[in-house]
Amino acid sequence: MSLSNAPMIDFVRLGRAELAKMAACGHEILEIERILAKTGVNVVGETLQGSDLFYEWTHYPGGDVYDPESHGQFFYHAHPAGGRLPEHGHFHAFMRPRGMESGTVPLMLPELAIADAPSQPDSPVMGPAAQPNQGSDNDKPSHLVAIGMDAAGRPIRLFTTNRWVTGETWYAAPDVIAMLDRFVIDLARPSWALNRWITAMFGLFRPQMAELVAARDATIMHWRRRHRGKVHVFEDRRLEITSSVDIDIAAQLTAVEHALKAAA
Repeated sequence: MSLSNAPMIDFVRLGRAELAKMAACGHEILEIERILAKTGVNVVGETLQGSDLFYEWTHYPGGDVYDPESHGQFFYHAHPAGGRLPEHGHFHAFMRPRGMESGTVPLMLPELAIADAPSQPDSPVMGPAAQPNQGSDNDKPSHLVAIGMDAAGRPIRLFTTNRWVTGETWYAAPDVIAMLDRFVIDLARPSWALNRWITAMFGLFRPQMAELVAARDATIMHWRRRHRGKVHVFEDRRLEITSSVDIDIAAQLTAVEHALKAAA
């Protein structure tokens, strides 16, 4: 079961500083894609570099990409052909606790306080790879958003998922929205271009990501009310996608620049 919830953004209502940052990120994305295209590759190709074969469910790059300064983490993978999404694969982005605002704690629903209740997923489908030498205080990551990609290496949608899918620890929407601004991958490896691209995606589409996270929690609570007592909402395999929206880089950048002109 998946739910679609496509937030509509009124760009004119955004502040000029935020719009300017979004525009800068949009132009950086286009420039990165232009340069990669000159050598016949795209961001998905950058992710898979060195891999002769592309295996379903396998994380690319191997071991994920983790920035020990920001504590942002991401990987790319694909589901079996003919699955739920018409895409080549998708990026999953996470924030580990040391990168969160001080005082951020996991959400505790009443049923989680009951003895034997699953505080963590039973068997996550696509959890983030463990990072060595981080300590147990950094082992409860939050999933931020996923970025779906088409066969040509273009981003086509953003979506969020239920907890059982990603193996995350669940944090309330306001806390996760605050994490969006902290997601930065400031590393040269495995690909400087890829790391800059995914960081800029969080800048360009930050409003949609925030709305998706809020819609994620609304979906979870609505599902919980409808199915109370039958199954733990975070472990209910019928609920997989909690919010989603189609995206287009050029259209987003055009809307942002029009809003900037209106704010001038």
